[in-house]
Amino acid sequence: MLISYRNDLKPIADLAQSFAARELAGKTEEHDRYPFGEFYDHVLDKAHEVGFLGAILPESLGGIGGDIGTLCVILQTICQVDGSLGGIIFTNAMSQEIMLAAEADLAQEIFPGAASPREFLVAFPSYTDPAQTDTLPKAVGSGKDFALTGHLEFLVMGNLARQAIIPARTGKGPSYAFFLVDLSATGVEKSDPIFSLGLHACPAVDINFQGAKARLVGTENGGHAAFEKASLAMNVAAAAMNAGIMKGSFDEALAYSRERFQGGRAIVNWSEVSMVLAGMSIKSDVAAMCITQACLGLDKSGDGGGSQYISSSIHIHELACEAVTDGIQILGGYGYMKDYGQEKRYRDARMVQALLGPAPMKKLAMIRRIVDTGTNNM
Repeated sequence: MLISYRNDLKPIADLAQSFAARELAGKTEEHDRYPFGEFYDHVLDKAHEVGFLGAILPESLGGIGGDIGTLCVILQTICQVDGSLGGIIFTNAMSQEIMLAAEADLAQEIFPGAASPREFLVAFPSYTDPAQTDTLPKAVGSGKDFALTGHLEFLVMGNLARQAIIPARTGKGPSYAFFLVDLSATGVEKSDPIFSLGLHACPAVDINFQGAKARLVGTENGGHAAFEKASLAMNVAAAAMNAGIMKGSFDEALAYSRERFQGGRAIVNWSEVSMVLAGMSIKSDVAAMCITQACLGLDKSGDGGGSQYISSSIHIHELACEAVTDGIQILGGYGYMKDYGQEKRYRDARMVQALLGPAPMKKLAMIRRIVDTGTNNM
């Protein structure tokens, strides 16, 4: 729907659609076996070649110079077929946004000279809002050089990327900063890939730091401001992922209901099935419209109306979790089998819902802000 308002995005939408059809369609079950099967490095290589890993990175830094609309179109299209690659694209974009929001010169050192996709990737704890986490690592040092000690759970792409953006506390209290860490350096210990609920081919690891060297990203105790700035647009991007998963679930359910006959006619013609499909279609259209308006708003006003973007994101995630449940029901017993992909979408939607922090915590933060300030603007 966004391309109806932004003709410049049609080429990237067509590219994402052809990429998904060529590299992902029919292979999601195989890719989803990770970490018990092989990782799809060849798909990651090609995603890097076409620029998906640098969608919002300026061209001067090795990206394609797109905006939030560009990223959302890519994520929505890719996730209709497989949400896992969308998770990798999202996480890398979040790391890049943190560096850009903090005005870090480190981005210039990392991205233009990256010789491979894995060097271009920067891991990030994508399911965490650091301000709501009590167990962040501790950082000790001064200037730009610090040492990290402590534990961090669920570092997304921690076993793929060469480097990571890590939130850590530099003193007492809730303030924190972001640090760039070489994941192959002394003092960094990674777990095996974690077998999560969904997005299996967007892997994560737990990680321990024992005096690991780290470089400050931005300013000490400036992590919260950088995260808040980056997360406005990235919450919309996460919603675009679930909008894509929702659309994929609807398309699968509609195709199946046209082919499945019962009582002498296709089940799509049974009123109960038609009503469920109609509900899925409505939810998908509402999600697409919300994302379109959010992207247009971000392009026009920057960070104005921040709470509305978060609210829209939370709402889209809830719609998606309802829709993928209906998508399973349309297929009956087949909906729970890996052959059709509906059960994967069910799992993936709930993983995506938790990006940038669990939904209940986002809701609590929102109402506390309203109570404290008397307004729902961020």
